[in-house]
Amino acid sequence: MSAPDGSPVGAERSIGQLFASATAEMSALVHDEIALAKAQLRQDVKRGATSGGAFMAAGGLLVFSLPMLNFALAYGIRTWSNWNLAICFLLSFAANVLIALVLALIGLVFAKKAKKGRGPQKVAASVKETAGVLQKAKPHPRPQLPELTELPEGRTPGAVEPVARSSS
Repeated sequence: MSAPDGSPVGAERSIGQLFASATAEMSALVHDEIALAKAQLRQDVKRGATSGGAFMAAGGLLVFSLPMLNFALAYGIRTWSNWNLAICFLLSFAANVLIALVLALIGLVFAKKAKKGRGPQKVAASVKETAGVLQKAKPHPRPQLPELTELPEGRTPGAVEPVARSSS
């Protein structure tokens, strides 16, 4: 088993190595947060595009199909029921409005889903939480080392420094 920087776990690492490791992990965390925000934005944009497409389809149906559909439907109703032609045209228009309302409701449902999808706000809250935890982080208290009277071979008094201990 090894640490993220490749050194074996339990081996003494210098402050520089620890700082480099922490910096690399923070960088990875920031990159992951950005990737998450992009993914959530992409999902919200897809929902918004689906909503806009449904609204455009409803509008297109009303604008472009009303004349032909109204004539065909009105004459069909007249042939079937022998009612007044004006009433038949009103019934065909009502059918078109009903279809457009169904499409508009579908668009409204997707618009509400896109509005609810508060992806970037979730990521921003997560980043703030991470920053808050890091600001409050305090180093572990280190026990006072007893004064060494004899140093091992090759070591000078300035070369001895405490080493951070891993919790794993």
